[in-house]
Amino acid sequence: MDYVKSVFEQVKKRNANEPEFHQAVEEVFESLRPVFQKHPEFEHAGLLERIVEPERQILFRVPWTDDRGKVHVNRGFRIQFNSAIGPYKGGLRFHPSVYIGIIKFLGFEQIFKNSLTGLMMGGAKGGSDFDPKGKSDGEIMRFCQAFMGELYRHIGADTDVPAGDIGVGGREVGYMYGQWKKLTTLFNGVLTGKGLDFGGSLVRTEATGYGCVYFTEEMLKDRKTSMEGKTVVISGSGNVAIYAHQKATQLGGKVVAMSDSNGFIYDKNGINLETVKQLKEVERKRIKEYVGKHSGAQYTEGCAKIWTVPCEVALPCATQNELDEESAGVLIKNGCIAVAEGANMPSTPEAVKLFLKNKVSFGPGKAANAGGVATSGLEMAQDSQRLNWSFEETDKKLHSIMVNIHKSAKEAAEEYGTPGNLVNGANIAGFMKVARAMMAQGVV
Repeated sequence: MDYVKSVFEQVKKRNANEPEFHQAVEEVFESLRPVFQKHPEFEHAGLLERIVEPERQILFRVPWTDDRGKVHVNRGFRIQFNSAIGPYKGGLRFHPSVYIGIIKFLGFEQIFKNSLTGLMMGGAKGGSDFDPKGKSDGEIMRFCQAFMGELYRHIGADTDVPAGDIGVGGREVGYMYGQWKKLTTLFNGVLTGKGLDFGGSLVRTEATGYGCVYFTEEMLKDRKTSMEGKTVVISGSGNVAIYAHQKATQLGGKVVAMSDSNGFIYDKNGINLETVKQLKEVERKRIKEYVGKHSGAQYTEGCAKIWTVPCEVALPCATQNELDEESAGVLIKNGCIAVAEGANMPSTPEAVKLFLKNKVSFGPGKAANAGGVATSGLEMAQDSQRLNWSFEETDKKLHSIMVNIHKSAKEAAEEYGTPGNLVNGANIAGFMKVARAMMAQGVV
């Protein structure tokens, strides 16, 4: 049995019943085969065995009290996966689906995503099975304070810097930062995604969506075209989807469909972003309410059906494994030429293979959605200097990082024999930086 396969079999055995983690590891491992053929010293040093095992796994209880005085207990997680190139960095997810396998999949992906940015950030992830939906501000605050009551022991500006993710926005980050400050008496950049009044960065809200579109634009340039005049479909209607819409529109694209977990809307005239922002960010309503405000729009139950809408550019920005092989086939049949993942692992392995086989430009999540963590890294730099950069300055740095990520992935794919395959390229480029650091630091 070859080295890569034997380590993957060990991963499955030691991490049973964690299919998301298995999927993420297998995708990276398959890309790395030519690397280990070229660098046998990596096998001798046991790099694969070391990189799939988190440096630290933290599991804790989070007791909190609701508005009626009833006590609830949730689980909290923090997986500090790899710190070879910098302090641990990765978001916190609050969602009922969260369990150790989800956090490990996200943390493993984060290692390579952070490496691709070129910034000094290791990989981590965390969160809780707490569901913020339907909770009052007071309940959210008490949960966040209880969560930070344990997490504060394990994080720091030069140790581990969490951020937001699904279910964790500016409100939640603010509550957690306040509790961190109270418990430690420190004021530093321990969390990113903070409010602008206490160390946050401009562009952080827009970063993942903007970055995804910047990456897409680079893929389109390789096809001798651009976003100008393209029909775009974006799954989701949260932060990433909203700002992907904004940037795609600024670059001349027309977004005709968006979704939430219940269904999707289609507007042949182009979806009005201000209406979506009002519904999702202010009123916190379902996206189907859009059709009541725009008579030409249509709503369809079932979010997976969004990929039946013809488009040239598809941006899956909702959740993992939302775009399967059947949906990929429909997109290809309808003339889609570029897909970039705004969410984490939203395309199934079968869908990815189909895109690559049919020469669809495909931007994997660890490259295409790295804009969020890249701007978190920029926020860390501003916090360290006690500075605030302008929107234009920060956006310019973000754009440069996304262009360089595409360049690195493209060049690595070519060097290792799979030109145009940005999945392989992103995995290899992200891995090589971490691998060189691990080799230089010895067996630790």
